[in-house]
Parts: sequence; structure tokens; C-alpha cells
Amino acid sequence: MSSLRCVVKHPTISMVEPCTTLRELKQIHTQLLINGLLNDPQLVGQFVASIALNNPNNLHYSNQVLDHSQNPTLFTFNSMIRAHSKSSTPHRSFHFYSRILHSAGYLAPDNYTFTFLVRTSAQLLAHGTGSSVHGAVVKYGFEHDPHVQSGLIYMYAELGSLAACHRVFSSICEPDLVCQTAMVSACAKMGDVGFARKLFDKMSHKDPIAWNAMISGYAQCGQSREALSLFNLMQREGVKVNEVSMVSVLSACSHLGALDQGRWAHAYIERNKLRMTLTLGTALIDMYAKCGNMNKAMEVFWGMKEKNVYTWSSAIGGLAMNGAGEKCLELFSLMKQDSVQPNEITFVSVLRGCSVVGLVEEGRKHFESMSKVYGIEPRLEHYGCMVDLYGRAGHLDEALNFINSMPVRPHVGAWGALLNACKIYRNMEMGELASRKIVELEAKNHGAYVLLSNIYADSKDWDRVSNVRQTMNVKGVRKQPGCSVIEVGGEVHEFFVGDKSHPRYAEIQVMLGEISRRLKLSGYVANTNPVLFDIEEEEKEDALCMHGEKIAIAFGLISLSPDVPIRIVKNLRVCWDCHDATKMISKAFNREIVVRDRNRFHHFRDGECSCKGYW
Repeated sequence: MSSLRCVVKHPTISMVEPCTTLRELKQIHTQLLINGLLNDPQLVGQFVASIALNNPNNLHYSNQVLDHSQNPTLFTFNSMIRAHSKSSTPHRSFHFYSRILHSAGYLAPDNYTFTFLVRTSAQLLAHGTGSSVHGAVVKYGFEHDPHVQSGLIYMYAELGSLAACHRVFSSICEPDLVCQTAMVSACAKMGDVGFARKLFDKMSHKDPIAWNAMISGYAQCGQSREALSLFNLMQREGVKVNEVSMVSVLSACSHLGALDQGRWAHAYIERNKLRMTLTLGTALIDMYAKCGNMNKAMEVFWGMKEKNVYTWSSAIGGLAMNGAGEKCLELFSLMKQDSVQPNEITFVSVLRGCSVVGLVEEGRKHFESMSKVYGIEPRLEHYGCMVDLYGRAGHLDEALNFINSMPVRPHVGAWGALLNACKIYRNMEMGELASRKIVELEAKNHGAYVLLSNIYADSKDWDRVSNVRQTMNVKGVRKQPGCSVIEVGGEVHEFFVGDKSHPRYAEIQVMLGEISRRLKLSGYVANTNPVLFDIEEEEKEDALCMHGEKIAIAFGLISLSPDVPIRIVKNLRVCWDCHDATKMISKAFNREIVVRDRNRFHHFRDGECSCKGYW
């Protein structure tokens, strides 16, 4: 009869719900006392569990009830461990575990105790605690319990120990669906997507959690094409798609700049009436922004009934990335008027917004307001933004003074921003200093060598260019290959420097010739300085013509109708020649071209670029 009472709640106790107020709890408590029901330890356990698990704000009251009860049951203590494991005070779970161990022998921990303690350890992110709990699991003989096993895999994944996840999983003779899913999630989360996919493919039954974990793992590791491919397979298999799936899909679209697929995902959300949560809405804004369609991003933003700091920050960051610095700052003002407190991410976007339009003084004021007004201590990224702000505006001495006055050791981002500014303004001496500092911090940072080489090349100093290249070879530094991505008809195409592997390359080559012809008719002269070889100018022009973004633009011209913008995503910064050439191409072919490089967007139209020289 007592075990049945643990399953079927007393009618009075059933009145405790998530929305129950503290006053109502006390009234229910009074009724239970008047009727003598709390003399039964099983009913006390039900009442304590109902309070603790329904509303974390009432945890303190469940503690008070428990403190006045005689001989609490294991169910009661386990409920308290479980409730605290999901609360803001997970360490309190061990207080109740201790009470179980010191219960004079009438209680002993069971599989549920350890399932919840493992979750607590994951919440605490404490390696020592996690190992101790695992030891206790083995001591009390619950290492073969499926719930505990899957919990241990999850715990070690949260602690960042992939090796421990593999040890636990390999010790399971016949892992069930929950353990397999936990392992897929763990490996995907920590970047071992190869093992995760092998295990995923072997699973006889895959629940939505496993599908979501695998898609999310691909998206987080930058394997966006694989994420979208798996999502398509998920749909063909008839698996129910939820918010988690769509957030990962939108993240993949953002990474690739795959606007067509992002639009399709948005239409899918609306067609299937998925609830527009804060997370999903923010992911949509981010996707449209990173695909260069800020009009649609802002349409989603203004259409959201509820917005949090991440929603606002995503829209502000999108405007900054797309070169709309003034609008970025206007939206930041509206955010403050709406009484939304900015965070660290918000200020990164605000400072970038100031940088893209050269608003040095305003950027300085916002940086100072972080600590003085909002109590936010600037992080390395904020210092890097300030150096970029000074540098892009040509204030190189101020940029260097700012670096030297940083309260923390200057990082690669700060020196890199200064080095880029030195490249723009051809300051060789300061560029050499910045490059040395970067190499001291990261010996194999290819960007530092390449930018320094470009500075020397601008001055036609081929001996120093050669020295830099020799140093790179000696130290084993390899320049990251440039890759340009373009989406046509929902399919993503990649192009590398000198890439001739595309099935339509013969047509692309013809279009490259037509581009060259029209540019020459327009009076365009190639900026050959980015080519780091002391060779004839004509050979340099041929080398520049084979840059990945130019090949991608040529492919866009032969594949997309004239009214469709050509959208390209590049993994590196756009070189000067490609930037200037793309401006001319937009005018010569009367096309809108949108290029997203490593730093920002460039919207080309009628021979102009949205960056206005600040890039």
C-alpha cells in the first residue's frame, strides 16, 4: 500500500502545481496538518517532492517541511537531490546525499540517487566531484544501471572529457537507445563527429534527440553541408522536426551563407506552425543577417512579440556586420529605451558598428560606458574592437597607445587589428612591430606573415617579401587556402584559388574572359600588390583573375538570373584587387553582388561598396 501511495498522490497534495503561490502552499500545508496526513512518511515525501519539483522558487519551503518530518524516506531525499540538481544551487544535492549516508543504516542510496547526483556533477562542472560520484556508483554497484550509465556519459561530456565518455561507453555490453543517444550527443558536441556518425548510422532506432544531436554536432564543427544533408535525410525518414533541429539548420545556413536554404527553413517553420520561441527567432535573425539580407532580418526582429538581450544583440550585430553602423547605433538606443540591459555581446556589436563607419569618438564613449554605466568589465574582444576602430580611421598612434595601456596582456586580435591598419595605411615600421608581437604569441599565425608580406609588396620590397616567405617555409607555416562559397538553386558550390574542378568550368572560363574584357574597357587596372611574387605584371593579373571569389562571381553570372543578387561567402579577408574589381563588375554587368568575408559584408552595387573605405 505504501508503494502505491508514492505513485498515486493524495488529492490534497495534487493541488500543488507549478503556478501555486507560497500563500497557497501554506494553506495546503495547513490542511494536511489538520487532517493528520503528514504523520505518514510516504505522504510527507509526496508533499516535499511536489513542492520542490513543481517550482524551484519554493525549494526553501520544501526544505522547511522536510526539516520538521520524522524518518524521511529515500524517495523524499532523492526528490530533493533531483530538484536541486536542476536549480541554481546544485551543490545542495550533496547535503541530502549525506543525510542518506548518515541515516543510521535504515536508508541506502539507489540508482535514482546516483542518476540525480551525476546530473548535479554535470551542472557543477567540477571534475573532482564527478570522479567521486562515479567512484560511489561503482562502490554501491550501480555502474550497470542504464540510467546511471547514460548520465555518466552526459556528465563527462559536460566536463569536456571525451576520453572518459569513451571509457564509460566501451564498458557497456549492450548499450540501449538512451546510452547510444547520449554517446552520439557527447561525441558530436566535443567535435568527434566521425565516431558520432558511425554510431548514429549503426543505431537500429533513432529518436529525434539523436538526430538533433548529430545535426547540431555538424553545425557546431563547421560541417554545415553535412548538417543540411542530414536534415534532409531526417525529413525523408519522417522524423518529427522541432525547434532544436531548426536552430541547428539555421546555424548551418548562416555559416554557409545559404540564403535559399535559410528561406526554405523559415517557410518550413511557418508551414508546420513551429512556435516562434526566443531562441528560434534569434536564430532566424542571425541567419538572415549572415546571409546579407538585413531587411528580412529586421522584419523577423520587429515581428517577434518577445525579445531578450540576445535577440537585440543579434540584430545590432547584423547591422554592424552589413556596414549599417548608424542604424546599428540607432537600434542600440532603442534597446536601452526598451529597458533591456546590454551585455558583453551587445557591446562587441556596438563597437563594430562604430568601426565600420569610422565613429571614433562615439566608439570611445561606448567603450568607457561599459564599466562606468553598466558594470561590464571589457574583455579581450572589446579591446580588439577598439584597436580596430582607431586603426581603420587611420589613428595608428592612438591604436598603439591603446594597446600599450591595456590592463591585460595584448592578444593576437589586438595586434592583428593594428597590423591590418598598417596594411591599409602602409605603415611598414609599425606593421613589423605588430607582426613580431603576433608571432611571439602564435608562432604559426599565417595571417601575420601574409599581411606583413603584403606591406612589403606594396613598397615593392621583394627582398623582404622573399625573407618572409622563407621564414614561413622554415617554420612550417602554411597559408590558409582561400575558399569562396556561392549558393545556386539551393546547392552550395565551393571555389578555391585556381580551381578548375567544377563541371561547368569551361563556361566559367569564358565568363572570366568576358569579365576581364569589360573591366579593361571600363579603364580598370589590376592592383597587383597582393601577389607576393616579383614577376611580370601580366602574370600577376592572370594570378589575380584566378582568385576564388572571382571564379565564384563568374559562376554566379552564368547561373543566376539578372535580377537575383550574387551572394558569396569567403573564409578569408577580401583582397584589395578583388574588392575593387567587384565594384567594377557590379557596374559593368549591372548586378548586385554581396560578399561576406572573415570580418564583414561588402554590398556592391553600381560600382560602389557599402564599406565606404572602412574595411
